[in-house]
Amino acid sequence: MIRPGLTFKLSILLACIGVLASGATGYYAYRANRTMLVSEAERSLLTSTELLGQRVSVAIDDVGADAQVLASMPSSADIAQSDDGIGPNAPREQLAQVYASFMVHHPEYLQIRLITRQHYGLELIRFDRDADGLVRVEGNSLQEKGQFAYVFDTLAFSPGRIYTSPISVNHEYGTHAAEGKPTLRLGTPVADASGAVVGVVIIDVDVDDLLKRVQSDLPSDYQVYLANEWGDFLVHPDASKTFGFDKGRRVLMQDSFSATKPLFDQSKSEVLLNGLVRPRQAAGQVLAFVRRPFGASAGNRFIVLGLGKPLDHVLAGANQLGIRIIRMVLIFSVLALFLAILFARALTKPLHILAYAATHLFAGHAMETLPLKRTDEIGVLARCFDRLRREIKSQMDVLHNKQRELVHLATHDGLTGLPNRMLFMQKLEAAIGEATRRGEALAVLFVDLDRFKQINDQFGHSIGDKVLAAVARRLKEVLCTADVAARLGGDEFIVLIEGPRSAEAAPGIASRIMGALNEELLIDGQSMTVGASIGISQYPDDSATAEELLLNADAAMYAAKSGGRCAYLRYRDVLERRKQEQASEGATEGREAEPTA
Repeated sequence: MIRPGLTFKLSILLACIGVLASGATGYYAYRANRTMLVSEAERSLLTSTELLGQRVSVAIDDVGADAQVLASMPSSADIAQSDDGIGPNAPREQLAQVYASFMVHHPEYLQIRLITRQHYGLELIRFDRDADGLVRVEGNSLQEKGQFAYVFDTLAFSPGRIYTSPISVNHEYGTHAAEGKPTLRLGTPVADASGAVVGVVIIDVDVDDLLKRVQSDLPSDYQVYLANEWGDFLVHPDASKTFGFDKGRRVLMQDSFSATKPLFDQSKSEVLLNGLVRPRQAAGQVLAFVRRPFGASAGNRFIVLGLGKPLDHVLAGANQLGIRIIRMVLIFSVLALFLAILFARALTKPLHILAYAATHLFAGHAMETLPLKRTDEIGVLARCFDRLRREIKSQMDVLHNKQRELVHLATHDGLTGLPNRMLFMQKLEAAIGEATRRGEALAVLFVDLDRFKQINDQFGHSIGDKVLAAVARRLKEVLCTADVAARLGGDEFIVLIEGPRSAEAAPGIASRIMGALNEELLIDGQSMTVGASIGISQYPDDSATAEELLLNADAAMYAAKSGGRCAYLRYRDVLERRKQEQASEGATEGREAEPTA
């Protein structure tokens, strides 16, 4: 029996490799195309969702701006103070025309009302919307609304703030077309000339109409989801799942899509889902959800918006590509078989010659791993590669060590080993961003050594350098691991305290720092005491930027130093002291200006 030769075996091997390569490439291209299409759909949905959320926020802010315009009209305060809604009143009628104009130009407004603080929150001007257009409610039909949260909460606001109610179904009696509709109420206080709140302006918005306007240009196959801060569906492709809390059966977004729970825990701001990766949670869909603040002055209130697209629509192009890939794989497999036969024949002829030469030249030799002992071109290449690999590794190790040293020198103080000003400002700006995202505070302590100049002049700069290094060590001992200490230059140090504890812990930490620096130092047999004055500034109370926090802490430190060394002072106390001094100077000037009897 004739055994297959090397040419036949190599032809079969190369042909199999070619077929497998083309098949694997086609399969990878198909899968990669599916993944790419889904990823692109996720990005597109996320962009559309963020844009939709931005439009909702802008639309709500516009309603709030309209309410502020109406509340800021002088006649609104006059009517809220003096009118009782009964009988003719010319200023009231003129103001009512303005309210009617707003209703005409904003079809999504269901109600606009001016409500006085007096008479148990009596409506003075009220326009409703019904099937025929605008309805003016007057006289005895006006109602007392003082018991409703949107009235007494708005009355408690300072002028200029906007009250934003939760989105709910309107069940108030006599609201015409607004009754039974999903409604959002925005209100703002009406203040008189002295700033006292005398009434409120309330605008009721049709949520369905508002959402239709902001999503009017979305593709027709997009599905919209909207939930309040508790997760109740307000908008859902299945209308029976909306406003479940109003029907005695709550339907929550985090129950339907468990991956959205971090949005309601406020640990994430966006979530993406697709049926390829999570078929149970997003069966046959690609989904994007974002959390958006709800209203300009709503505090922690938010809504969760989501957009979905059928997975079949997303993968329609991938299915067509898959059919074309199968055809191409078959064609390239036939081509690979033909080329394998040609290549095997061309390759085996010199291999036979090389095998004969190798048999006589390296008889009994076994080559393992890299063939370093070969004397032909392959051996030369192997040895050159080995030397090159070793040299490159050595050079890379040296380069990495030098790079680490340069980075450390650029960002740390060479004397104390503490971060320098550049690195500290980077950490402070990053800490401000993190505190803003989490709604937390932070504190900056500016530490200036009190007696360092005398020590430097008395004992010399070498002792002064050792004193600075000792001060840095004591700062590290006093501070927690999460706190950051840095040297700005000279005898000035700066400390960053992050987290919820910063506001309360900053004075205590300042006291501990002063205590540690008031303890005696023993440097080269010399006993000395440094001492320190400390200024404290806090985010966000004193400033919202890194430079201003540093400047305010510096100002507080100088105020502490001018009031007596070895003390700490907060920037807010400095401001309070300045106010008291200005008030005292004003009172003194007033007494000097009084005529003597």
